[in-house]
Amino acid sequence: MDMEHEISSSEETSKKVELANEPKLDQHYWDSRYVAGTTGWDLKEPSAPLKSYIDQLTDKDIRILIPGAGNAYEAMYLCQQGFKNITIVDIAPTVIEKLKQQWQDFPQISLYHQDFFKHQGQYDLIIEQTFFCALSPLLREQYVLKMHELLRSGGKLVGVLFDKDFEGGPPFGGCKVEYEQLFKQLFQIQTLDSCHNSVTPRMNSELFVILKKV
Repeated sequence: MDMEHEISSSEETSKKVELANEPKLDQHYWDSRYVAGTTGWDLKEPSAPLKSYIDQLTDKDIRILIPGAGNAYEAMYLCQQGFKNITIVDIAPTVIEKLKQQWQDFPQISLYHQDFFKHQGQYDLIIEQTFFCALSPLLREQYVLKMHELLRSGGKLVGVLFDKDFEGGPPFGGCKVEYEQLFKQLFQIQTLDSCHNSVTPRMNSELFVILKKV
């Protein structure tokens, strides 16, 4: 074993130990965050990069999934723009129950209190908004496989990924090179570029991504 490989293996082991010491990111963890109101990721409005993307879509009948949607501002924006088939999945029961009460008159939105990795369906578009970064990095390969499974042939995974690292997590960051390596086997990378219209606190730290299932 050469020195470079030894260092790489040591760094990987250290990373796994570090992640093992993070809080258990289960239903209880996320629900307690909503109950306590400690939701610093919540923009209180649709993400501007995603809003711009949605504004370009013309087929209102496509099947859309938003996993880990939280308060799901993008879902309501889609509804307001006339989209007819929107599905939300979140592991936190508090936020799902709140949305069920608020959105009783919006039958075009389906709500599931569910672990994303257990969800079944076929979608034309999956929207990524602060879900990827909420998952342990140890689950990233599973995330890619599940997204590929849920998309129809030619379907797209579209959203925003952090282009920075964080101390601890969640959120868990990353970079363009890492994402290219992660997605390139199962997706055609159509766009992976810096966002030009992020909210001020996230300016210069977000990448907009459009990935097409291959």
